[in-house]
Amino acid sequence: MVESRERIAWGNGSLDAAVVVVGEAPAAGVEPRSTDHSSGASPRDGDSDADRWRGGNWTGKAYTSRHSGRTVRELFADAGLGPEELYVTNAVKCFPEGEDGSNREPTADERANCRTHLRTEIERIDPAVIATTGKHATLSVLGDDAPESFLDGVLDPVESEDFDAAVLPLVHPSYQNVWLPRLGYDRETYVEAIRARIAARR
Repeated sequence: MVESRERIAWGNGSLDAAVVVVGEAPAAGVEPRSTDHSSGASPRDGDSDADRWRGGNWTGKAYTSRHSGRTVRELFADAGLGPEELYVTNAVKCFPEGEDGSNREPTADERANCRTHLRTEIERIDPAVIATTGKHATLSVLGDDAPESFLDGVLDPVESEDFDAAVLPLVHPSYQNVWLPRLGYDRETYVEAIRARIAARR
């Protein structure tokens, strides 16, 4: 992973957050265009919004890809949680490159190698709720206490003695449109379920 990463993607957000959102790993993202005219590359357009959503492998921040990053942040905003109430991080801190150059699933060893860093982040924030987005994030946080079937555990909070917090498994944003209907939710009812479960534990 060291060979494939551009940057380590650390957590970002409020250190007083009530909710820590844990993603899987930084996205491959989009390489920034050069500002150096001498290189022959096109100069950047100066689009700060585009810069923000380049992906964790380039921004060094969790959940900053154009699709998953926006989807997750909009999901929690619609559930009534502003930026000051969230800290967003990844289970794995470096981009796991697949054979085609895109993201692949992190291995158990890669999750284990990063778990100490994840634990330190969560303990520093001391949240009431840890929202894990996807199977690998849930396994990283809960370990042997993770639901046997991840999908059966979505939106079913697990009380974690390790972190003295409720762990709320959620669907990974990349698969949200696929799995929500199969789980009996549309986006509106999913958002309301997230809001209710977080409110019950704050």
